[in-house]
Amino acid sequence: MKKLIFAILAFSLGFGAIAQTKEHDHSLPPAELKSPDGTAIHRCKHSGIIKTKVPKRPEGQKDVVGLRVAPLDSVRVGFIGLGMRGPGAVRRFGLIDRTSVKALCDKYQDRVDKAQKKLTETGRPAATEYVGDEAWKELCRRPDIDLVYIATDWENHVPMAVYAMQQGKHVAVEVPAAMNLDECWQLINTAEETQRHCMMLENCVYDFFELTTLNMAQQGLFGDILHVEGSYIHNLEDFWKAYEGNWRLDFNEKHRGDVYATHGMGPAAQLVNLHRGNKMNYIVSMDTRPATGPKLVKNLLGRDSCDFKNGDHTMSMIQTENGQTMHIQHDVMNPRPYSRMYQVTGTEGFANKYMREGFAFRDAAKIEGVPDHEDLSSHDFVPDEVKEALMKQYKHPIVAEIEEEAKKVGGHGGMDYIMDYRLVYCLLNGLPLDQDVYDAAEWSSLGELSRISIENNSAPVEVPDFTRGNWKKLNGYHHYMKGE
Repeated sequence: MKKLIFAILAFSLGFGAIAQTKEHDHSLPPAELKSPDGTAIHRCKHSGIIKTKVPKRPEGQKDVVGLRVAPLDSVRVGFIGLGMRGPGAVRRFGLIDRTSVKALCDKYQDRVDKAQKKLTETGRPAATEYVGDEAWKELCRRPDIDLVYIATDWENHVPMAVYAMQQGKHVAVEVPAAMNLDECWQLINTAEETQRHCMMLENCVYDFFELTTLNMAQQGLFGDILHVEGSYIHNLEDFWKAYEGNWRLDFNEKHRGDVYATHGMGPAAQLVNLHRGNKMNYIVSMDTRPATGPKLVKNLLGRDSCDFKNGDHTMSMIQTENGQTMHIQHDVMNPRPYSRMYQVTGTEGFANKYMREGFAFRDAAKIEGVPDHEDLSSHDFVPDEVKEALMKQYKHPIVAEIEEEAKKVGGHGGMDYIMDYRLVYCLLNGLPLDQDVYDAAEWSSLGELSRISIENNSAPVEVPDFTRGNWKKLNGYHHYMKGE
């Protein structure tokens, strides 16, 4: 590995099982532990781990790990939800070849009008319009739609995704895909029953730094991955009023736990190959008291919040089957700089995105014929010129293909465009998607799993095997390319 790092830096500068826990009893008997839908959960006395029910796969149903469907000649799309996220997606699809936007749906006509304008500005014909509370069902039943793209409030994600798959459609659904374990299993069972794709629209896995770092990790630059971190730390003070009917603050008031984990979880999960030869075993979570949340209710809604559930800051630690740890945080209440806390620690190297982007390596010896950089060691980040050279040398093939176009189109700096482009690319070529329904369930499940842990004095909670035994079917995370 030392020789590898030496060669990398020389080139860059221009020189060509569930962990054991102590046995103990708990004061709460199994019957007193319930999930929100009333499903009983229980403690395993000998391990101290709280377990949740894993429903048996229905007879005749098969998994969708590595699911492939027949290639499409073009991707015909219908959009549901045209508030904050939907219109941007409509515009992006209008700029992706071999796509057609067939339908636009929202509860309000003015939102449909705005999205329609974005579509026609790309030179595409106007789409059929659906307006009203139940109009989305008619959209899902259209025979000329291949993909239903859902960008509504959180609590409508699962009902709409399930119905769309039942109508034979592939589904792309905004984050989080599901709000509790029961909803996770609904998505999985429907995807397995219908053999349709269900992709969560987690855009952060397409960030340029995250993709390049993943490529570096997969090529061994960091050695064996030991620890990864991710978060969603974003002061939403300027955004709370934009959520129609106050649905987002309302959800935080009524629910405890990491209710928005997927931006941090997605990139971290890909680094440790979740359900591709690895799985999460258990999670331990804790939170602060709710301090800012109740003040927001008072200031924005003019009433007291007597029982605001969610703590201002939530943190979770996860142990994987392969002996790695994951650290995930959530804080949307307080004046901290934006951070997804993306970080990877390996036996031979380290990468970090917030607050400083950079890499460090175990062995970065002096390189003959170049300036003597005293900080070119594992005690600090490599110099900026080395970092930039590494980013260029290990640029992910997907980024190399469409980076300039993505930056031009935009959407969180281009990662939204890459996300949509890759979704279309995989559907056109009959490839497994970059994110599958098990990713959607695993990353979204932290909401309820963290709540269970927090409400039981940070007890460890077993993470269900959402693949029901098929987590070893694939060997490592992979972006599929044409011809594979």
